[in-house]
Amino acid sequence: MVSEEHKRVLDPERDAAALKALTHPLRIRLLGLLRQDGPATASELAVRTGESSGSTSYHLRVLAKYAFVAEAEHRDGRERRWQAVHSLTAWGNTAMEASPDSRAFVGFARRRQIEHLEASLARHQEDIAHGRLGQEWVEPSGISDLMPSLTPESLTELWEAFERKLEELTARDARNPRAALVVLLTAGLPLAPRDLYAEPEPDDSAPRKADAEGAS
Repeated sequence: MVSEEHKRVLDPERDAAALKALTHPLRIRLLGLLRQDGPATASELAVRTGESSGSTSYHLRVLAKYAFVAEAEHRDGRERRWQAVHSLTAWGNTAMEASPDSRAFVGFARRRQIEHLEASLARHQEDIAHGRLGQEWVEPSGISDLMPSLTPESLTELWEAFERKLEELTARDARNPRAALVVLLTAGLPLAPRDLYAEPEPDDSAPRKADAEGAS
């Protein structure tokens, strides 16, 4: 679990402009890179993203305007370095249903998370193949698509238990030199029963078009 001081919780009414700023694909990618790899300059991020340094510099300034990033300690005086202000951006799902713009942001953010998973999977496989990660990481890594049947209360309880355990393990491994950055994307997406998708039965009591035309 991420502590409150390291979390940015967005409110659809108070943070409407910030939400809109985050819907630009490059901005959310830059923010993700700063969170994952640490402080960097616009030029360094341009190399990683394949964009121009002018473009990354502009979008970093937009992120700074809405307090997602801030200036970091400089290695030298030649170019500004940036760092992420928070390690996590969060929002309440119920509050985000308040407006079309906030719902659109949630959809955009979730799609970006799926893209992040795909990129992380490719990087993980390359790291294993090229020996950048030891074989001890092969067995515990992976992706699961379990599909339990749970009530809303049980799903909430599962999230809370997961976050407590994650907080415990993160604290335990904080100073362990064997610890590595782990991309841990979780999802709990209830699905409606299939029978709710059934086409409605035709209403035999309603006059058919041909009958109605014949009666006129």
